[in-house]
Amino acid sequence: MRELSTTEDATKRSEGSGPDADVIIVGAGPTGSMLAGELRLAGVRPLVLERQPEHRDTPKANGLGGQILQLLHYRGLLDRFEAAATGPSHPAPQYPFGGVHLDFSALPDPPLRGLTLPQAKLERLLAERAGELGTEIRRGHELVEASQDDATVTAHVRGPFGPYRVTARYLVGCDGPYSAVRDMAGIAFPGATYPEINRLAQVTLPGTVTRLDNGDLEIPGLGRIRAGFTRTERGVFGIGPLDPEVMLVSTTEDGPADGYDDNPAITLSEFQDSVRRILGANLPVKELLRLSRYRFQARQVERYRDGRILVAGDAAHLFPSTGVGLNAGMLDAVNLAWKLAADIGGWAPPALLDTYHEERHFAGARTLLQTQAQMALRREQDAAAQALRDVFQELLTDEQALRRLGALIAGTDIRYPMPNADHHASIGAFAPDLTLRTDRGATSVARLMHAARPLLLVLADRPELHEIARDWRHRIDIQTAETDDRPADALLIRPDAHIAWAATIDEFADTAARSLREALSCWFGAPRKTTAPV
Repeated sequence: MRELSTTEDATKRSEGSGPDADVIIVGAGPTGSMLAGELRLAGVRPLVLERQPEHRDTPKANGLGGQILQLLHYRGLLDRFEAAATGPSHPAPQYPFGGVHLDFSALPDPPLRGLTLPQAKLERLLAERAGELGTEIRRGHELVEASQDDATVTAHVRGPFGPYRVTARYLVGCDGPYSAVRDMAGIAFPGATYPEINRLAQVTLPGTVTRLDNGDLEIPGLGRIRAGFTRTERGVFGIGPLDPEVMLVSTTEDGPADGYDDNPAITLSEFQDSVRRILGANLPVKELLRLSRYRFQARQVERYRDGRILVAGDAAHLFPSTGVGLNAGMLDAVNLAWKLAADIGGWAPPALLDTYHEERHFAGARTLLQTQAQMALRREQDAAAQALRDVFQELLTDEQALRRLGALIAGTDIRYPMPNADHHASIGAFAPDLTLRTDRGATSVARLMHAARPLLLVLADRPELHEIARDWRHRIDIQTAETDDRPADALLIRPDAHIAWAATIDEFADTAARSLREALSCWFGAPRKTTAPV
């Protein structure tokens, strides 16, 4: 990987106006690194600026879950991530939701999957992949100012050897909840900050605490504390396993209106005091691995784009629930990358880049909806609130409701609003991973999406579709195949694996050809006339 750090002299590489790039990415976290890799797959030259001089091993998120796991599978990366995980990729048998639990253990195909992969490992894997594809990552380089005109963005940077500037066609802020890019672009970030103070610890427990087979704990001086959430008049205590040794322990209490985050830094004594206030007893700790303090926020930017400056990930949205931010942010990156590449390549249809805001704001609003519902369920402590949680938990014994809520959390229910979406139920949805038979042998939709190229998948004898698509074959892959579970005669799949067009099985040839031509022009620009055989 080509990385510039504080130990390298970057001065010569930054003389004058600095080295030009297609896209400047501010922030080398999961969203920024995912965006860099996707841009490189599309032939775009990103430059990543990261304020921190080195990778940080501070524990943050504990893993990935939801639709992003399927997308990593479609890029051929999931095996690599699973190999680095601290546990297997698996359907989540239980998932917390607003103080209740979704129990998927009785379902043969749960709608929600999780991968235990600490964020520090995730960031390294994504940065390694971006570097393997040729991304330049400059660590210890901080954006101090950004300006734009009709053609370029200029970034003024403070590097380890002095200030410099670099220009690019676009700049994307992947720099977290306190985004400097968002502030420089004047993008509003409305929403709410909730009054609870949440404290989170990853710990190992001494032998005096008995960990039962069902996840409950026997704590000296207190007795049994069940796995999940325990509510008292003073707050909420939560426990859950991360692996056979490490427990995730949390407390939630109301705090002062102005509150605080991690300044001053939280101590073990503060955390144990919080446990004692809620439970009325101490929790013995053998080893402390992580400790943090935070408030939940519900925020989403009014616009994801301001001219040539865009935002993604936590710079664009914050959700009042754990376990969804990485999924949403990395999917922002996948949606944005191919659209930026189309614009930079000069073939983007009008307003293609504007669909980044339209689609990801829609998806972010869906995530905000379910996380705010979680906040409403868990906040109050009186008998009426507990009755609501009890009724909600009872409703989740119904399989249909359980599956629907699992898909909502995972983001697998997202169907982007698209032109002619009423033409076929698949349009706007994530493409299913069909098992395919081709003249070159067996394959699957996932394997065909490794290169992140658009794909026209023809699943029936429809020669007129081939004839139409040949004028776009310089931009899309065309594959004829058979499958046992044919959702349509043909699917046009975008690089982010969402379906842009589908032909119904009983659709007339002239209607299908016309609608396919419209979809190809809408998403992949003007055709190039060719007489080459398909």
